[in-house]
Amino acid sequence: MDQPAVRKAVLASAMGNCIEWFDFGVFSAGVMTSVIGTVFFPSGESGSATLRSFALIAAAFLARPFGGMFFGPMGDRLGRKRVLATTIILMSGSTFAIGILPGYHTIGLAAPLLLLAVRLVQGFSTGGEYGGAATMIAEYAPTNRRGFFGSFLELGTLTGYIMGAGLVLLTNVGLGEDRMHDWGWRLPFLLALPLGLVGLYVRTRIEDTPAFQHMEEEGKKARSPLRETLEHNWRMILMLIGIVFLLNVADYTLLTFMPSYLTDNLEMGDVTSQLITIGVELAMITAIVPLGALSDRIGRKPLLVSAAVGYIVLAWPAFALMQTDHPAGVALGYAIIGGLLVLMLAVVGATFPAMFPTKVRYGAFAIGYNVSTSLFGGTAAVLVGSLIKVTGTNYVPAYYLMLAGLVALVPIIRIPETAGVPIERAGDENAPEPVGSGAVR
Repeated sequence: MDQPAVRKAVLASAMGNCIEWFDFGVFSAGVMTSVIGTVFFPSGESGSATLRSFALIAAAFLARPFGGMFFGPMGDRLGRKRVLATTIILMSGSTFAIGILPGYHTIGLAAPLLLLAVRLVQGFSTGGEYGGAATMIAEYAPTNRRGFFGSFLELGTLTGYIMGAGLVLLTNVGLGEDRMHDWGWRLPFLLALPLGLVGLYVRTRIEDTPAFQHMEEEGKKARSPLRETLEHNWRMILMLIGIVFLLNVADYTLLTFMPSYLTDNLEMGDVTSQLITIGVELAMITAIVPLGALSDRIGRKPLLVSAAVGYIVLAWPAFALMQTDHPAGVALGYAIIGGLLVLMLAVVGATFPAMFPTKVRYGAFAIGYNVSTSLFGGTAAVLVGSLIKVTGTNYVPAYYLMLAGLVALVPIIRIPETAGVPIERAGDENAPEPVGSGAVR
């Protein structure tokens, strides 16, 4: 395998994930959720403004399964490269558009409706992004280093989130509260367009994946990728949905809900909460690639099982630490949740694409992943936030994570170990067992 080509494919794929999570980093930053809720909606109490922002995040996820069903089979029919060039510019353009939208005091009810429309476009395009990006890396990476290269996909997630949250923090500190609420909040959103153009340039400079080209040359493409995906791969799609349930509850609780949880529920200052969030994310960045490389030696399943069991056992103690009202206790509890999440993030880029055969890989991954994300990821922040208000307990996120860990543990145990299996044979029930990987079956 041409190493420069592999590195270019990894960069092109990770850029899209970076842009997707840059949007979440900006949109979910503690101060930004309050600003969005007040700029685009009628006046109300601060907590309601935050929930309105979370509701917009959840609404965007309604479009993701449709994006997955549209772009995924298209990627199996036309190629990964073409579809990914389209999704990255739609994602970055949608985020940019938020920065130029007029607010409620300018155009009234049209403001939240326009914002909702933009978020739906963003969700639709994102529905075709992640599955294609993971597929691109998995089909380019050498078999014995698929975990290592696959981890860079989620490295893009963490990098994008830190960029978004960090930019909001710097803008808020630099401009002050008044100017931030007046016009400064727009600046982080505007940066998404140049990021997207850079990503588009990188993606247009690579060839389609060797696995797809080989399949195309042999005339083995599915005639109807969507129908074949649903008819022959529904069992594995259901397992993917179950695993992604935990991944997304943890992901969106940690990265979308927690910044506001620290400020609204634990009454921490915006700057302190953002520093804790960014600090934990930086620690996760340092661990994710070594963990991905480790999975090439011991398999993906040991890390996934450890994460699921960890959330079942440690979620409640982690949130108990956060109730100590001491920054060190809050940071430690937050770090436990983040440390368990990074065990999953390090291997999902190598695990999920290998669950399906090449001719339906993009579509099956995109459909299963986005159905689960729509049901459990986008709703995590608004559901948990609402339940905290109804029940009056700050332990709701812990209970939700424990439930997700129990659900995900079953499919994690049942899926085949694919470390050491060439990607061309991955997803094939007749594929031989991995040789010399030390992977747990």
